[in-house]
Amino acid sequence: MQQKPKKQRTRIEDVRRVELIDAAHRIFLKEGLRGLTSAKICAEAGLSQGILTYYFKDKEEVLFEMVRMNNRILANEIVGNLRRSRCGWERLIALIDGNFPAQRFDQPTASAWISLYSEASHNERYARLLRPYYRRLKSNVSDILKPHLGPTEIDHFIRGFAALIDGLWLRRGHADIDLPLEAAKSILIDYARNTLGPELVRQLNSVRAPGV
Repeated sequence: MQQKPKKQRTRIEDVRRVELIDAAHRIFLKEGLRGLTSAKICAEAGLSQGILTYYFKDKEEVLFEMVRMNNRILANEIVGNLRRSRCGWERLIALIDGNFPAQRFDQPTASAWISLYSEASHNERYARLLRPYYRRLKSNVSDILKPHLGPTEIDHFIRGFAALIDGLWLRRGHADIDLPLEAAKSILIDYARNTLGPELVRQLNSVRAPGV
């Protein structure tokens, strides 16, 4: 029996999906994962109750699309930073800048993402959402360091680099801890400089970035 072709989404369906994803993102940043309910998403989007399931399978699908949207935005910002870099060291700084966007390094945003990371520790579907970020981070750092370090040394550096990123966002999420943006980035820069050592930092500063 011949299968029916999949129905193509219309323009209005695409618009409604984006509206619901944007609404979910606003609620997520205000209330974290626990506040993300279908009713709140519909109300925030200004749409009738229950319409979410017409455009999405369930609220978790909205969450997945929201995280993918954020990953795309972050990836695009980092790519832009990398393209403007003139040497290996500047590429490393560009990665740091990209992981600490000035307009989003605040307590509510950090708390919201902490709630997702916490859930991912015992929810495999949520854990899968976070893995592309770590794969991309490892790939970007490896591309910078491969001409200078072996795989074991690079992996050691990346583990510390990623742990510091996560830890700094965790600290920013605590309302009673004041962690300015520049202080957070300075900690990562110091880690990179001290771990790599002055000679390698000098080499990274002298090697022009690919395509520059």
